[in-house]
Amino acid sequence: MNMEEGSGVTALVTGASSGIGYELAKIFAENKYDVVLVARTKPKLDEIADDFRQCYGVKVYVMACDLSQPEACGYIYGQVNKIGVDVDVLVNNAGLGDWGPFIDSNWEKQENMLQLNVVNLTRLTRFFLPEMIKRRWGRVLNVASTAAFQPGPLMSVYYATKAYVLSFSSGIAQELKGTGVYVTCLCPGPTASGFPAAAAFPRGIRLTHGRRLPSPKEVAEYGYRAMLKGQTVAIHGFLNRLFVLSVRFSPQWLVLRIVHFIQEGI
Repeated sequence: MNMEEGSGVTALVTGASSGIGYELAKIFAENKYDVVLVARTKPKLDEIADDFRQCYGVKVYVMACDLSQPEACGYIYGQVNKIGVDVDVLVNNAGLGDWGPFIDSNWEKQENMLQLNVVNLTRLTRFFLPEMIKRRWGRVLNVASTAAFQPGPLMSVYYATKAYVLSFSSGIAQELKGTGVYVTCLCPGPTASGFPAAAAFPRGIRLTHGRRLPSPKEVAEYGYRAMLKGQTVAIHGFLNRLFVLSVRFSPQWLVLRIVHFIQEGI
């Protein structure tokens, strides 16, 4: 199969209704992949599906469900089998964040975050990997964050979930050497998307203050190219790569103080 010309290839994208997920789904459709769109909001997904069909002439399937719920993965896998689609590319993009001291956090939101960012990402990968290995061809693109490279005071659970995604992706990428299946972990930094609002960032947070943030489209294009190359870890942006490098050579007490400082509101 030719990854760059997706004819006959299907990509399943979670969190496909907005942000990086939407831009990734659009790139796949532009490159003639059939796409399975997964997100919570069916009307929005239907609108996107109609647009992709008309503009790109590809098959588009809509699966509306909440991936923060335990039964979601079984539903998606069952629906994929029901329509008889082989998932050649799995994009685990859906994610949830939350800002604030852990002790003051809403436990239900933290639990949903763990279910979405960790458990269901892992479960979806486990569902679709065996079939890719049988066909000796496939790609998994897991969207993590530069948050994966250090602990994150005031977003401790979120940072921990992204560290899991990075470690999990790197581990199975090594296991899959020689199978024809590649795993890429995309690690963007702060992006101009709806994530800060959803994570309840305070006004004037230093994490994003005074910076031009890359668009979801820029991040998606970078991630798509990294996936095609079979790159295991893809950190978007020179400054983000420099930051990750500096974290590796800095004492953890200093890293923790810096991260805490930049995440506080001003």
